[in-house]
Order: sequence, then structure tokens, then C-alpha cells
Amino acid sequence: MVFIYNFCLAIVSFLIPPLGVLNSKLQKGIIGRKHTFEILQQWIKSTDQVIWFHCASLGEYEQGLPVFLKLKQRYPKHKIVLSFFSPSGYEIKKLNPITPIVVYLPLDTKSNVKTFLDLVHPNLTVFVKYDLWPNFLTELKQRASVCVLISALFRENQWFFKSYGKWLRQPLWTFDHIFTQNKHSKQLLQHIGYKAVSIAGDTRFDRVNHQLMMDNRLEFIEEFKSNQLCVVAGSIWPEDDALLVRYINQAPNDLKFILAPHNINKNELLSIQKRLKKPTVLFSDKINAKLSQSQVFIVDTIGILSKIYAYADIAYIGGAMGNTGLHNTLEPATFGVPIIIGKDYKKFPEAQQMNTTGGLFSVSNYSELKSILNVLTTDVEMRQKAGQQNKDYVQSSTGATLHIMAKLETLIKE
Repeated sequence: MVFIYNFCLAIVSFLIPPLGVLNSKLQKGIIGRKHTFEILQQWIKSTDQVIWFHCASLGEYEQGLPVFLKLKQRYPKHKIVLSFFSPSGYEIKKLNPITPIVVYLPLDTKSNVKTFLDLVHPNLTVFVKYDLWPNFLTELKQRASVCVLISALFRENQWFFKSYGKWLRQPLWTFDHIFTQNKHSKQLLQHIGYKAVSIAGDTRFDRVNHQLMMDNRLEFIEEFKSNQLCVVAGSIWPEDDALLVRYINQAPNDLKFILAPHNINKNELLSIQKRLKKPTVLFSDKINAKLSQSQVFIVDTIGILSKIYAYADIAYIGGAMGNTGLHNTLEPATFGVPIIIGKDYKKFPEAQQMNTTGGLFSVSNYSELKSILNVLTTDVEMRQKAGQQNKDYVQSSTGATLHIMAKLETLIKE
């Protein structure tokens, strides 16, 4: 199986360059990976002590950030390497509060792995949630480098737990410790014989709870909202905006809407604008616009959505109306905001829990969306109660970072 895996990697390495011509996102990764070793050689000396954080993409970075910050504070003399597999993480977090050493993770070939780890020689490696690369993990184990997985979330239908997935389980045993989000994940690992596991919880709760301590003021949003009721639709896809635009066009003129598409694509933005019949303004046009007179604000930028949720009275979170995957519901929940999502959220335990406690509402079609929005916009008591349920849930679920740090203290040798 190892031979087959490495053979497939060799084929992928050969095919990626020509495929990059057809895909701009893939092309960014190809170009970025050409500079990985150069960046590492520039920043790291053989005598440096190093901590390596790896994230698949932006979501995993945000999830791991509370732990990254604590480790940076606890080990100030260590250099930190932050790697991403996806351009959507790398391009947005090239500049970050953790480290200037940010690289694309090379493909998991044996030669790439050896070169990368020779340069980085980490004392500690932290993987976030998944993106488990067998050659990297095996080599780390052979070098006796401490390696942990945080915020892990497992399901019984994953290959790890199938009769034919024994080889795929092997990378799990390379970790010195796995911190799971919930009891079910821990039980699945124990069932296949993995014992170095503890339930820490989801570090995203610590991340979003910290948002309350930050300055979330956005003067242009305050001017746009003008103390009126506001619905914020975050990380929406075409299947989401198809329903939202329809609702907005028939909504009362004193109800405000902020739309933040997941993909800031010029054609998609234009499509939304053409279908809207209400006064609309783009973030990029806000300087010369009469914001208070607009009913719809479209966010055609990145990096401000978590602050915008502070102004939401109701939130709609995209991704679950189609099959792209539900986006972060905890960001609005921490501000005490009731949440609406689509129908496909079974893989997201936090959404299931908030749905059970009454702070989150799932809809399958326009009729259901219209019904719950009409209720939430008119029933103040219900809206406030649902929002408080979400806020209480977030605050009661914090603490994963402290659990992880306590265990890491016993694993790291300074």
C-alpha cells in the first residue's frame, strides 16, 4: 500500500503543472511551492529551535490560532513555521500575528519530506483537525520529533475505521497525542487501539470567544445599519443568495441586509446586484455612497466578516443549502445572534447542538426561510432568547486551549 501511495504521488506531481494552466487556484499553489525551501533556508538556522504549525486552509488556521498564540507566548525563543496546503489559507494569512515564516506544504513525496524536515527540524509539530500526510508523519516519528493533532473530529464512516482502511490508520500512531473535539471521536480511536487521546474540545470556541474582547467597531457598518434591524448573511454561495435575494426584494424597507459571498467573484457579485431591487452598495464603493440610504450592503472584501457579526440581529450562514459544507456558525453565535442555515449540517456537531437548544434554525427551501425570517424579525422575545442560547453555548464550551497547553507542557523538551 505504501508503494501504491508513493506511486500515485509521483503521477500527481507529474500532472499538476499542466493542470495548473487550467486552474488559477492550483497555479498559485504550484508557484508558491517553488519558493518553500528557499524561504526556509533564508529564515532557519541549524541551531534554531523550531515549532511547526500545519493547517490545510484558512478555517484550520482560525481553529488552531488560540493554541498557536499560547505556544508563541510560552516559547518566545522558538522560531515558528506556519504551513498551508491550500492557497485560500496561504494567500490570506501570509501576514499574521504568529510568524513571518509562512510556506506552502510541499507534496508528500519522500524527497520533499526529507528536505523540508532537514530545514525545519521541528521540536514540536502541531497539525490541526486533519490533512494527515503519511510520509511527513512517518518521518517525524522516525526523527523522534514531538507531533500532536488538535481539534480532531472523526466519524465512523471514515476510512480509518473501515475493515479495508488499516493502512490508512498507520499515520494516526505517529502522533504523540491526539486531542479530539468530542467523546465519540475519542471512542472511535480507542476502538481501533489508539490510546494516546484525550477530549479537549474545539479550539474554535476559544477563538470566537476571544473576539468579544477585541475592538469590533466598523464605522461604515454603523452608518449603514443606522440602528435598524439587520440580517447578516455570511459565506454565502449561489444556492444561498438565490433564496436570500428573493426574500430581500419583498422585505420591508426598514430591514437591512449585509451579504458576504464566500467567493468574491466579479461575475457572481454582478449577478447578485442585478437581481436585487433594493438600494445596494458594495464595500469597495462605500466611500462615496450614502450608506444610510442603502438597504443592502455587499461585502466584496475579506477579513472583516467576524467584526460585522457584532452588528447582526439575525445571521444566515451559507454552505449548507448546497453540498459545499456549512461555514462557521460560531462567529455569530458568540455575539448572541440567532442563526439560520440550510439543510445539510449533519457533519457539524456545533450546528446540531445549537439547533437542539433552539438558537439555530435549518431551512430547506424559500418558504421555510421566509417563515423563520418573518418570525425572527417581528418576535423580539424569541429573537433575543435564541441569540442568548447561542451565546451561552459558546461560553460553556471554551477551555480546549488550556487543556492542550497543559498536556503539551509534559511532552515538550526545552
